Amino acid sequence: MALRPLKRLPFFRILAIAQVAMLVGEHVRKLSPHERRRLVALVRKARGRPGNLRPSEREELRSLVSRLEPGAFARNAASKVAPLKRRK
Repeated sequence: MALRPLKRLPFFRILAIAQVAMLVGEHVRKLSPHERRRLVALVRKARGRPGNLRPSEREELRSLVSRLEPGAFARNAASKVAPLKRRK
């Protein structure tokens, strides 16, 4: 049943989604296993609200996220999906 929505997507969009997913993996692997676990723990603790973290934890989260190179990720992800035209 999970494949049903994918059958409605053009194949090139499915391919772009897969490429971005692989890109996410490349960037996440820049962290050690311990750092990845800590990142997940901090994100879960925050639950979308920075105030749920102590200032030291917020700084730790900033540091971990910066190691993921978010700017490079955004540029690479945009280049993967840029040829796609949006439906109106």
